[in-house]
Amino acid sequence: MRGSSPERVPDLVNLISCDGVSKSYGVRPILEAVSLGVHRGDRIGVVGRNGDGKTTLLRIMAALEPPDDGRVTHNRGLRVVLLSQHDDLDPAVSVGQVVLGGRAEHEWAADPVARGVVEHLLADVALGRQIAGLSGGERRRVSLAALLLSDAEVLLLDEPTNHLDIEAVAWLAQALLARDLAFVVVTHDRWFLDAVCTSTWEVHDAQVDAYEGGYAAYVLARAERQRQGAAAETRRLNLVRKELAWLRRGPPARTSKPRFRIDAAQELIADEPAPRDAVALHRFASARLGSNVLDLEDATIARGGRRLVDRGTWRLRPGDRVGLIGVNGSGKTSVLSVLAGLVAPDGGRLRTGRTVEVALLSQALGDLDTRQRVLGSVEEIRRVTTVAGGRDVTAAAMLERFGFTGERLTSRIGDLSGGERRRLQLLRLLLREPNVLLLDEPTNDLDIDTLNVVEDYLDGWPGTLVVVSHDRYFLERVCDTTWALLGDGSLVMLPGGVDEYLARRAAGPTPARSTPWPDGAAASTVDGVGRASSGAQGSQRSSYDVGRAGDTRLARKELTRLERQLTKLLARIESVHDEMAANASDYQRLAELDSTLASLTAEHDALETAWLTVAEGSDSP
Repeated sequence: MRGSSPERVPDLVNLISCDGVSKSYGVRPILEAVSLGVHRGDRIGVVGRNGDGKTTLLRIMAALEPPDDGRVTHNRGLRVVLLSQHDDLDPAVSVGQVVLGGRAEHEWAADPVARGVVEHLLADVALGRQIAGLSGGERRRVSLAALLLSDAEVLLLDEPTNHLDIEAVAWLAQALLARDLAFVVVTHDRWFLDAVCTSTWEVHDAQVDAYEGGYAAYVLARAERQRQGAAAETRRLNLVRKELAWLRRGPPARTSKPRFRIDAAQELIADEPAPRDAVALHRFASARLGSNVLDLEDATIARGGRRLVDRGTWRLRPGDRVGLIGVNGSGKTSVLSVLAGLVAPDGGRLRTGRTVEVALLSQALGDLDTRQRVLGSVEEIRRVTTVAGGRDVTAAAMLERFGFTGERLTSRIGDLSGGERRRLQLLRLLLREPNVLLLDEPTNDLDIDTLNVVEDYLDGWPGTLVVVSHDRYFLERVCDTTWALLGDGSLVMLPGGVDEYLARRAAGPTPARSTPWPDGAAASTVDGVGRASSGAQGSQRSSYDVGRAGDTRLARKELTRLERQLTKLLARIESVHDEMAANASDYQRLAELDSTLASLTAEHDALETAWLTVAEGSDSP
């Protein structure tokens, strides 16, 4: 294994050892002379492109698949359990038999670990149901529940967060951290990697590189390695050039050694700008969309006799980037279907702006013709597209950007993997150049490198974006505001983002909905108290003394004051957006409005930070 392993206490027990392991499928090497080990207490995340060998590595470590060369050894009597992506559950047994081994309810209910597993993973699955009648997602959660209640010393987890909502993923992270065992987890969920892992293995080019820390630390360390590698290559090329010069002209002149910084990895991003220019994107979006985009007015959305949204009003404006979250079955996909105009609301109405071009990425892959070739399916939409910065890019170049190279360009769609089809589906959607994007679980089956590409593309995409996803990292990366379906018919903005959502869920049943803002008071309003971007930063401090957070009355009074200011400020921001849309061809006026918008946005961020400070303080014990 190339790279240095994290420092370990010398007396740690080596539970699994892989020594010079190699594995090939046909002529393609998957692993070449890989040596690594799992020690007691290790929490290891495994990342890499789809097809690079992550699952194969887990199966070899579990001794379920033999290596072609090298050997794998387990500590004597070691109990290892693998969660694979395809379960082998007996269809004739019940859920309770698989997960609880037939224990009576009074037995497992008295065990806090067993009770927690059942409540968080199997809340909507009756223990008496037969495995044969379960959906793929339900079977997956049953397998995960059984694994967590096993007596294993090492867990090997292949995509454990699949089919889990944000709340269940957060619970799973805490459950793993609470257990005294080692685990190796393959996942594309970057938040989960950061939450549970103390080291990261990257599988690539038949090798495995080790890094200390979770996903964030891995990204920084990898960038630092690449920088040092580039510096070493520069030094080598300089020496070659000098040698050639000496051969031509004689001994070289004395030169001083080049200086290369060996600073902390944080230095790499010190001068990097923000991922996207929110003000500029709002301006471009206003020019494309005008002032009206999508307005749900007094809308009711019901499914199966249950009101998912009860007389909600939601206004989406040019450049809004919204993440929509909620438990499975809360109605997120139904809301997207209404916004896309595929179905009408059961009450109220949807108003769509005159220039709006909506594109919906559904969870199904049925819109792809499996008989078509990859390149042809893209070129039939657009042979050349314009990306951020005004640069024209061919369809083949876009496909390469999304990971389709070589023979994959001419492959039949029917021969692609699920992840490759998802990538192609998303690319085809983007090439239609919509100005409103509705994405339903866009990260399904995508590896981290592809997610980076999608995020980079969306950074420069000037339109209105609504994302439904259980991938917390992706949501926080591409969205500016977070909204939630809380299960009581309300759709609310959460200033604290996913953290606030989880806190509300943990606090118990959702309270009655608060009074909605006056119509038009904010750019995006729904019943509930919510105001602005979950990730905004500002400098203004509230006059409320955080040290007095225990005084609930003072805290509520200060929050009310800040909310009034935010309401007025958001109304001003909306007004500026409307004026920008009306003056789209007057570049001098646009420049003035752009400056005003930047100032208002900074003021908004400062107020929001003050609101969050008071809200957090008022929740302190």
